[in-house]
Amino acid sequence: MKLTKHWKNLLVACAPLVLAACVVVPEKIEYYDKDCQVVSRTYTLTTQEVKVYGPISNCSNNECVNQVTGMVFAAVIAVPISAVVSGSIVIVGNTFYWLEKQGKCVAKFYPSIG
Repeated sequence: MKLTKHWKNLLVACAPLVLAACVVVPEKIEYYDKDCQVVSRTYTLTTQEVKVYGPISNCSNNECVNQVTGMVFAAVIAVPISAVVSGSIVIVGNTFYWLEKQGKCVAKFYPSIG
């Protein structure tokens, strides 16, 4: 199968997506809470670039289409999967840190309870 001009243009247009995919990752941040007078932690979601380079120039027509299709598919699937997994980590982590902070606040201001 010979690549038509349409397919060649599509490959060129998809190259940035393939070469620079992103994933979502949790990031832990520590800060000082003035109200409770304790150091608290929280998670946030951030994105990180994952560079994917393949030897696209050394392939034949069908191989190039298959390689680019596979890389685009992986890039499209990686973002939502990493977002779900990382989002779950952030929810659980922030819940734990919130409970920990509440316990420290109560113990600091009401020593008889803590």
